[in-house]
Amino acid sequence: MSLLSAILAAIAGALMAVQGSLNSSLGKLIGVMRATFFVHVIGALVAAILLVLPFLREPQQRALRDIPWYLYLGGVIGVGIIYLVVVSISRLGVAVATTLIILGQVGTALIIDEAGAFGLQRVPFTWLKGLGLVLLAAGAGLLLKK
Repeated sequence: MSLLSAILAAIAGALMAVQGSLNSSLGKLIGVMRATFFVHVIGALVAAILLVLPFLREPQQRALRDIPWYLYLGGVIGVGIIYLVVVSISRLGVAVATTLIILGQVGTALIIDEAGAFGLQRVPFTWLKGLGLVLLAAGAGLLLKK
């Protein structure tokens, strides 16, 4: 694992906590579904702008019609994620909700890695990874204590 990749992943995690907090506050002011809608519209606009910037262009490897249909479900899942993050942060707080979100992410990621799902490289499950998940769950349990 490269140091740069680890730093980028940590920054992504920090941004997710900030994003969830902003979205939750927005949801309290305009409603959860409206917040979910506006977050996606604004995100789509920013992505559209970035898409046309020449220095960010990537070579197209396959035609869009040749891509398996289920690989486009990320947008649908994204709506569910934003909605559930807004609801969970407003009810549980940022730290607890984020910890439980990460627990769900890591557990699911271990399954996806083991299966090599969605065309990704298979990364075998090990007992150390299982122990890491158990310790993460224990940490989440400690955060839930009042």
